[in-house]
Amino acid sequence: MKDRTDPIPDPQTSLTPTPAAGQPGPVPERAAEWLRGEGDSSDVVLSSRVRVARNLAGFPFMTTASRVDRTQILDLCRRRLLTLPAGEGRRVLWVDLHTATHDERDLLVERQLISRNHAKGKLSVIGGTSSATGTGTGGGADEPRGVAVVLPEERVSVMVNEEDHLRIQSIRSGLALDACLADVDAVDDELERGLDFAFHKRFGYLTACPTNVGTGLRLSVMLHLPGLKMTGELEKASRAAHDMGLAVRGFYGEGSEAAGEFYQVSNQTTLGKTDALLLKEINDEIIPRLVGYERHARQKLLTDRRESTHDVVARALGTLRHARLLRSSEAMELLGLARLGISGGLLHDVTLEQVHALLLAVQPGHLQRAVGRTLNPHERRSHRADLCRARMGGS
Repeated sequence: MKDRTDPIPDPQTSLTPTPAAGQPGPVPERAAEWLRGEGDSSDVVLSSRVRVARNLAGFPFMTTASRVDRTQILDLCRRRLLTLPAGEGRRVLWVDLHTATHDERDLLVERQLISRNHAKGKLSVIGGTSSATGTGTGGGADEPRGVAVVLPEERVSVMVNEEDHLRIQSIRSGLALDACLADVDAVDDELERGLDFAFHKRFGYLTACPTNVGTGLRLSVMLHLPGLKMTGELEKASRAAHDMGLAVRGFYGEGSEAAGEFYQVSNQTTLGKTDALLLKEINDEIIPRLVGYERHARQKLLTDRRESTHDVVARALGTLRHARLLRSSEAMELLGLARLGISGGLLHDVTLEQVHALLLAVQPGHLQRAVGRTLNPHERRSHRADLCRARMGGS
């Protein structure tokens, strides 16, 4: 494995070098691996993700660790991650987030490789102030933290110094929690051969947040639920998810909006349940039930309100093909409707591949990387509309 000494690569396709300022960058030819539109229940399930939280024994949790502690944790984890066997044709990319630019961190967030809080260096403070010898989390852009990404698939990433010392995750297209769990288990086992994790015989793995204690496992699925929204049944389905012990969040997780009717659904607690039990409950029982709700809602739209539904998705496609200015939230909403039209057989001259590529390409970080410079809000709206027209066959 080699360390990163050059600028963070462009992750729009296969992570190619950053374009020179003012010069157009490569236009993404494909979406990330988790946006392939393949796998079980991919009409409703956009992606699956498994994440485990781990902390190093002998160090305070992030909420009370000093800057010296956090720097030592970063160095220990970085050295271990860069020695992991990535497999044939793969390599580990390491990014020091505290030295990366704002736009570079945005790219990683948009590709679901790091969380928004990790990008910002934002941590929950439990009193105290940060200093070289004191306690407290400090926080901010210069907070020592990093991420390791296995290339070229970008399926596996490991965040260091987020809420916990380590957050190991795998993300795949469609309903594939079992495959994601296998990815994470393999990395977890390799890391534990060289790192001593905080573990209690009674409680299991110890984590900064009590809801993660035990397995430290979080299973989440990105669901596309436009049918439930359009039939007025989304709130009922959301309440049902909460009653089943799930958290429902937006496209970028905690604190984010559900742009385009994409929702992240995940387990809320891990204590007292094994990995196998959590996987069975969510992968085999709960998510298939929610998928069934959405499919039933879509069928109702196609049976009882076919003409009006066709009109809505056709208008969305028309806007994508002819608009001159688009906000990111508006573009996501339109793309979500286009995705509904394609899966329902109402739109035939546009593909899921086009829609999925644009779900990333219209995001601010990807848009600015493609243009090759930082854009003001009006410029972003203009370039976003240009991109959608070009990609969706407009004028």
